[in-house]
Amino acid sequence: QVQLVESGGGLVQPGGSLRLSCAASGSISRIYVMGWYRQAPGKQRELVAQITSGGNTNYADSVKGRFTISRDNAKNTVYLQMNSLKPEDTAVYYCNTIAVGGGRTSPNHYWGQGTQVTVSS
Repeated sequence: QVQLVESGGGLVQPGGSLRLSCAASGSISRIYVMGWYRQAPGKQRELVAQITSGGNTNYADSVKGRFTISRDNAKNTVYLQMNSLKPEDTAVYYCNTIAVGGGRTSPNHYWGQGTQVTVSS
């Protein structure tokens, strides 16, 4: 199995910053992509940012210029630095990875349990 453990969520005022972390562990053969999704109440889960093992990144338009995704391949850990936070960034943030693990030979999606980010004054 592949486990993802997130940390770093919380309550922050508009304009503030938070840093999320997600560490992958377990029986992992290879990690291709690590990323973050979010889901606000009453809305569908949406991609926030992704990063490949080679360092290529992809961001949602709504967070470009404010959020930065990074990755430590040696630690199987991905980070999301969130600056200039807005109330509309309030959501549960989920870590995601596309990886080969758990005894399987093909890549699969794995998800963390989610961490709440609330932006409010």
